[in-house]
Amino acid sequence: MGIAVKQSMPAKRSGRRWTWLPAFVVCVIVASIVLIPLVATVVGGLRTNGELLAAPFSIPKALHWENYRRVLASDSPFWPSLVNSLYVVIGTIVLLLVTASPAAFVLARIRFPGREVIYNVFLFGLLFPLTVAALPLYISIRSLGLLDNLWGVILPQVAFGLPTTILILRNFFRAIPQELEDAATIDGASRFGFFMRVLLPLSRPALAVVSVLAAVGSWNNFLLPLLVLTDQSQWTLPLAVTQFQQQFSTDWASVLAFVTLAMIPAVFIYLLAERQIVSGLTAGAVKG
Repeated sequence: MGIAVKQSMPAKRSGRRWTWLPAFVVCVIVASIVLIPLVATVVGGLRTNGELLAAPFSIPKALHWENYRRVLASDSPFWPSLVNSLYVVIGTIVLLLVTASPAAFVLARIRFPGREVIYNVFLFGLLFPLTVAALPLYISIRSLGLLDNLWGVILPQVAFGLPTTILILRNFFRAIPQELEDAATIDGASRFGFFMRVLLPLSRPALAVVSVLAAVGSWNNFLLPLLVLTDQSQWTLPLAVTQFQQQFSTDWASVLAFVTLAMIPAVFIYLLAERQIVSGLTAGAVKG
């Protein structure tokens, strides 16, 4: 009997040894789908137009850095559009956190009549994409005199980002133990003091998640700047890419170099906050 048990245990272990393989294969396939276009874009910016036309996905024989030097030239539209995009991203993140954090705190930790109704009103905002509201949004921005103004991009982005941000922050705020708030109240802290000194420091992972989501969404936003900004000096990077493509319509290598440089800040923002994002999502999954 003991021998049978001993013989069956290695069989069980060997059977479990390869259970990770299907998940690994799926992860490799998904990662390849994401990475292949990015790698092709980066490598394409280091090739000549002749190489791109002859063999788009081949390995370059030599690295042609002049494409990137052309994009980074002083007269290139890259630099002013980079400044505009950074201004829009920073303004969107700051204003979104300043408005969404107190709202999520009130909806999560303070009981009052109609709280769930107000929360559901915010959630209904998830059902209305920007494309549906393009015409009334344009009329509202024009009536406010915000056309050709970067704030005409920032304010709508904050408005459309509030539902998602409040949804994430509210769930995270509700997971903070009530005992911490009671202890802070005994120590003489007001609700606002608890919010500023205890809740926000503990919620840095969730704040990092919503900040990165807002930053990436703002950085890649094309439709809203296209509606609001007609002056090329106010254009953000997605609009500048189209301008550069029209200016160098036959120079696809330089266009790919421009797109690569436009992606770098968004990737840098993600890598900078990667640890906070992972901990925020893990904490939300465990506490939720």
